[in-house]
Amino acid sequence: MSEFNTFSALELPEAILRGIQELGFDTPTPIQQQAIPALLEKKNVLGEAQTGTGKTAAFGLPALANIDTRIRGAQLLVVAPTRELALQVAESIESMGKYMKGLNVATIYGGSAYGPQIKLLRGGAQVVVGTPGRLMDHLRKGTLDLSTLKMAVLDEADEMLNMGFVEDIEWIMEQVPETAQRALFSATMPPTIRKIANKFLADPVHVKIASTNLTKANITQKAWKVQGMTKDVALERILESIDYQLALVFVRTRNDTLTVSAMLRERGFKAAGLNGDMSQDQREATVTQLKAGKIRILVATDVVARGLDVPGVTHVLNYDLPQDAESYVHRIGRTGRAGRSGESISFVRPREMHMLKRYERSTNGSIEMMNVPQGRELSQLRIEQTQTKIAEIAANTDTATMKSFVMQMVEATEMSLEDFAAALLHEYQLARPLIVKDEPKPKFDRKERPAGRDRNERSDRGDRGAARGKRANDRGADRGTERRERKPRRDAGIEFDTYRLAVGTEHGARPGDVVGAIANEADMDSRYIGEIQLFATHTTVQLPKGMPAAILQKLKKARIRQQPMAISPVHGKLSS
Repeated sequence: MSEFNTFSALELPEAILRGIQELGFDTPTPIQQQAIPALLEKKNVLGEAQTGTGKTAAFGLPALANIDTRIRGAQLLVVAPTRELALQVAESIESMGKYMKGLNVATIYGGSAYGPQIKLLRGGAQVVVGTPGRLMDHLRKGTLDLSTLKMAVLDEADEMLNMGFVEDIEWIMEQVPETAQRALFSATMPPTIRKIANKFLADPVHVKIASTNLTKANITQKAWKVQGMTKDVALERILESIDYQLALVFVRTRNDTLTVSAMLRERGFKAAGLNGDMSQDQREATVTQLKAGKIRILVATDVVARGLDVPGVTHVLNYDLPQDAESYVHRIGRTGRAGRSGESISFVRPREMHMLKRYERSTNGSIEMMNVPQGRELSQLRIEQTQTKIAEIAANTDTATMKSFVMQMVEATEMSLEDFAAALLHEYQLARPLIVKDEPKPKFDRKERPAGRDRNERSDRGDRGAARGKRANDRGADRGTERRERKPRRDAGIEFDTYRLAVGTEHGARPGDVVGAIANEADMDSRYIGEIQLFATHTTVQLPKGMPAAILQKLKKARIRQQPMAISPVHGKLSS
């Protein structure tokens, strides 16, 4: 086994080298230098390193090199503690293996319908990344076959221990063929994890990378607690109020790079998304436009932005928080370079506030809480900016001809100069109104929900119970009967309207899915969600009268079980 200084020094297939070159991988991280040669030599590996040190490539590259895409069936199994990490790992492997013809990746996690997952597995996906509970379900159902498996990886093993998954991962590893190579990665090595390693990893190579504690003294760190408005509105207001040269906006998924960048362009910002589905030419063109100043905001994921080196980044905005403190350090480190100062702003949901302490420890710094400009403040800012711009035009432009036109028009229309100027200003500001109104507060209290996991952050510990609930719902739907699924605890005096959702038991929907989706998207306490009735193809739900139009529009685009909610009132229609 030998270490290496460049990826090109490895005897990796050309398709893989091409993929990692596009991602900007050049110099391997310490854990990659030690783990990749060992895994290429078919040895088992016990890796001890913090998240964000490059572990995915450390096991992903040698695993991809060993995959035969002509064979249909699982050849790499990665077990991850959370849905978010599973998605992140799957996206990384897809990006690295982008040019491997016939490579298919299946991401298996709880809270999502079984049907699409079974289709991917039966379709012969060679890479399977999933969370423990849902993987166990598929193994027991026989929809996941490990007979062709070449490598099994336990990622973030200590986190799975903290979440109570020890028995689950032991059971999963017992299903792995003896002939398969094994790897276990963990930030720490408590006795229970070491016991699992001793049991399932024969004669492993122990790779240990010391954790780093980086100081970002020239970066001002701020955070906004997500409340009172959507993250889209907050992002627009913050970008409008700060003096940025180039800004990087970090989001969680490839699809988010498209939706967030499109939203910003619609609102007049020079923004573009960067994701792994783009061709190399498209990526290079986007970076070239960024460096030339034609794009001033880049929306990207951690995976794609890893190899990005763009000078002059003044602000980093964490639209979605990273999964770990190491990734946070790497993100904000893209600003404040070469002795310059920089600023990072993180959007933190109430249940994520504890993460800020970790970030502070990792950066030896402090994070200051900030407020998003309210409508009155933003209005004043726009008025001042418009006044400055008009003054600059008057000072730097020959307006003699325009003055004569103004006088002719004033005389012809018998208007005063004041009325004429006001009319022109009104027309000028239509695309970007000078008066910014805050969303009216809904007629229910938007109290913070009890602490717990976001519906997108839940582990799949209860997936098997959820599956039983789904089967019960399905049986009710098969009989064609209407099921009264939920009678909530209501506060006295609340009046409700009834809405229809375009998702039902046929899509795997459960009352908890409906409550979770609405409560999170509308930032609404669940006690203000009335009676829910599930049918085969749709659902009805009662919500308080006077729901703000902006929230209803957001709910209309939200999804339950990968199905558009498409909310609509039982009587009347949503305003557009």
